[in-house]
Amino acid sequence: MTEPRTQVLHAPGADLYYDVRERGGTPLLLIGSPMAAPGFATLAGHFPDRTIVTYDPRGSERSKRTDGAAESTPEEHADDLRRLIAAVSDEPVDMFASSGGAVNALALVARHPELVRTLVAHEPPTASLLPDSATALAASRDIRDTYLREGFGPAMAKFIALISIQGPLPEDYLDRPAPDPAAFGLPTGDDGNRDDPMFGQNMVTCNAFEPDFKALRAASTRIVIGVGEETGEELTGRTSRIVAEKLGLEPTYFPSNHGGFLGGEYGQTGKPDAFAAFLRKVLDGSAE
Repeated sequence: MTEPRTQVLHAPGADLYYDVRERGGTPLLLIGSPMAAPGFATLAGHFPDRTIVTYDPRGSERSKRTDGAAESTPEEHADDLRRLIAAVSDEPVDMFASSGGAVNALALVARHPELVRTLVAHEPPTASLLPDSATALAASRDIRDTYLREGFGPAMAKFIALISIQGPLPEDYLDRPAPDPAAFGLPTGDDGNRDDPMFGQNMVTCNAFEPDFKALRAASTRIVIGVGEETGEELTGRTSRIVAEKLGLEPTYFPSNHGGFLGGEYGQTGKPDAFAAFLRKVLDGSAE
């Protein structure tokens, strides 16, 4: 297997670290947010015939913000992706984008469709589009505020509880008792760190983003909206189906769930072999 070559891209407000596995063919970018490059190691191994590009989004792992900003926006991430594509290819690339990365990729394609040949946007958490968006966005802000006030454990407990709900959020959701971090095996104390890229940098801005559907429908990019077949009515399943509907598309169902491509990265394992095989068919247009 080709070892990744690491480079640094100096963007306004951040130094972006990215890895390139040179194998030929149209480059395939595998991106997330705040998930960084290590999250795509298993998936990258399933494409030995493709040049694979992964990166750490601004504020995540190696890609430190240099401007001291408290939050990152999808528009900033989209501009980072524009710079990254320019650095690795003279031609349009293919892109698999997961979760917040899918939100950022939609922002990129709305502005620069000429840069992306095919975008597979897997479970973008665009909570702003939900019928219960007011509650969902308030819950996102509450998780961010809990993180800033109490630290990682209490915030992560609230996050797990939020993303586990099937269907619309009850109107009294925020009035319910906060979940116990210990029940999820999470720390109950506060270590004082406030550098988590999801809770500190992206939780509010990502969920509140509204894609430019008019621009996306007019884009030359082939767009596929992916949903995990096991995700059901969890928040990202609901948001993904709404995005697909607004684009005039049918959602494409992938094996497993939100992290179906993971092969043990970050302690999570989906169905990476089946996921990668299906992604290959989606990219080459042979999926049913």
